[in-house]
Amino acid sequence: MAKPLELDETWIGRIVEQASGLQYGSVIITVHDGRIVQIDRTERTRYDQPSAKQPNHNNNPDKNQGKNDSLRAVQ
Repeated sequence: MAKPLELDETWIGRIVEQASGLQYGSVIITVHDGRIVQIDRTERTRYDQPSAKQPNHNNNPDKNQGKNDSLRAVQ
């Protein structure tokens, strides 16, 4: 049977500290034998727009060859 979780003010403060300011991500709490033994914080950064320009395919010499073909050879 699982032991009841031992949670004191110290661990509550640590959990709140890890979750504070987290915009995107997760806080994972690892418990062994009813005791918190580890807190992992994973933070994600999301960008609304792509950071790099898309490659320009207008300079591709094979572009105009076989315009009506649905398949083309890869070299």
